[in-house]
Amino acid sequence: MDESSSEDRADALFHALSDRTRRDILRRVLAGEHSVTALAAGYDMSFAAVQKHVAVLEKAGLLTKRRNGREQLASGDVEAVRSVASMLDELEAVWRGRIARIDALLTEET
Repeated sequence: MDESSSEDRADALFHALSDRTRRDILRRVLAGEHSVTALAAGYDMSFAAVQKHVAVLEKAGLLTKRRNGREQLASGDVEAVRSVASMLDELEAVWRGRIARIDALLTEET
């Protein structure tokens, strides 16, 4: 994966996770497969609005859908969530490195 597509993927993941409802949907589908209809019943919004949230999560690769008759069943993708955690770990390592360098500079000055 080149750097541009890697950054596009990160943008899609963090955009999908930036919304409280989407995070809640993701928690629910990581715990087990749910029909989109059952997911929608848990929110004070239209079915279409929940479908849009599910579509954002699906586009980001955080969940997958499959058809079972007339139902659409959604499942969370644990590996995708792990990739988000890995990205956050990388960012934390950068900041910890910067803090360590600042600490070293402050120690040298005293």
